[in-house]
Amino acid sequence: MPTNRLVVKETIAVYGTTLFDAVNAADGQDGVLEVRDQLAPVAAAIRGNVDLSTALSDGAFTVQQRGELARNVFAQCNPVLAEVLGVMAERNEINMISRVAAAYEEQLGSKLNLCVVDVTTVVPLDDHLREVITKKAETELGMKVVLNEHVDKSLLGGIIMSANGRRIDASMRFQLDNARTVLRQATVDGGEC
Repeated sequence: MPTNRLVVKETIAVYGTTLFDAVNAADGQDGVLEVRDQLAPVAAAIRGNVDLSTALSDGAFTVQQRGELARNVFAQCNPVLAEVLGVMAERNEINMISRVAAAYEEQLGSKLNLCVVDVTTVVPLDDHLREVITKKAETELGMKVVLNEHVDKSLLGGIIMSANGRRIDASMRFQLDNARTVLRQATVDGGEC
């Protein structure tokens, strides 16, 4: 039986909204941000582990067994998230988790007027740079910004930022790759350096 895309879209929206509202009511903004950070690894675990994804959607298990499995596997997550994952497994909709995570992320902006900006640098940010990045991002995005900082020692230098599905790569590696591409194209086109 074909699945109605509008029904699937609405189901995803209901999961995202329900998860967001329940976490926000229970734990406030800190809990909302905690669950946001947990959703990506949860989705990756479900997508990346064939045995787990099969078990969570296997018709050979009872509805209760699938739900209990999800709740147990993700027991270290926020309790509201673990419960929603259990319901999704019971309803054989666990494969929607990546899209539910995206729907959840949309709630940050629409309900809290908040945007999480992921910032990756080679060294930890100091307070001054953190403040500069936050103010600039708030001005550009027109909403409150929370930085989610990452340190990646493999970067040569610079910064990589992403928010709302957009990425700004000002890392040295990216700039060197761009320079290499321009020089290569100039050579192919017959230009001189």
